Amino acid sequence: MEFDLRELGDKLRQAAWREIFPRFQQVRDLDVRTKADATDLVTAADEAAETFLKQEIESMMPGALFVGEESAARDPGLLGRLDHAEIAVVVDPLDGTANFVAGMPLFGVMAAVVRHGKPVAGVIYDPMSDDWVMAEQGAGAFLIRPDGTGRQLSVSTFVPLPEMIGYVSTDFLPLAVKPDILAKLAKPRMFASHRCAAHMYRAFSGGHGHFVFLDRLTPWDHLAGTLIATEAGGHVACLDGSAYDATRRSGALLTATDPDSWHTLVREVFAHTGWGFAATEPISANRESWHGLYEHRNNG
Repeated sequence: MEFDLRELGDKLRQAAWREIFPRFQQVRDLDVRTKADATDLVTAADEAAETFLKQEIESMMPGALFVGEESAARDPGLLGRLDHAEIAVVVDPLDGTANFVAGMPLFGVMAAVVRHGKPVAGVIYDPMSDDWVMAEQGAGAFLIRPDGTGRQLSVSTFVPLPEMIGYVSTDFLPLAVKPDILAKLAKPRMFASHRCAAHMYRAFSGGHGHFVFLDRLTPWDHLAGTLIATEAGGHVACLDGSAYDATRRSGALLTATDPDSWHTLVREVFAHTGWGFAATEPISANRESWHGLYEHRNNG
């Protein structure tokens, strides 16, 4: 199935301008609710944007499986169908919902085209700057502005661990791991959490920072961003050293500027016996690995 990535990016922009911006900082129009817990929010903007994108993408790419964050919350079986779909489009209609609810201008809209579980194209739209970062497999990653101009993206050059800047989420780390990981995060120069994977991947892929560590493997949070980061020259792998794709629902994901930096970060910061697996080594099929909050066991 052929598709136009810029057309897909334009659909994300339309969703933002139709359904997200009119509700931004309009508390009475948000209809904020919780899903799994008090930090996992959904709003009328999330739902309306996803409804719009589902209609537009199914018209644009008939026959493709549509998987949205809110659709999967209502129908968890969608994730099983994603694992085996010939082609799918995976959408996060409003990434950074907590920031959006707080009136903070740090949120995004993401979509990935997936073939047999592997991302082949990805786009992240920033409604506030009105631009996209996007990539197709094997073709590089680019920042695209509404007038069609842009530039190719490239990750930062290598620096030693004490000079590294990272984007880190520790929200879903198991208690057996979290205190030690937080202590060892003193080794890099600094780290921050945007509470928004879209902006963490955008910043990293644009050369602003040296690693991204995220501890919840929901596909709409990572498929677009990891492809863009890889096409910008980064090294992406699950913390056990295995490749990331749409079938992974458990563990943690580390993106770094290069393989050496990735291994240094695992060894010096993120390795821990509490993970239930040996970092950078394949997980035994008979060994129980950590399944974080909201994650689904992949029995396929």
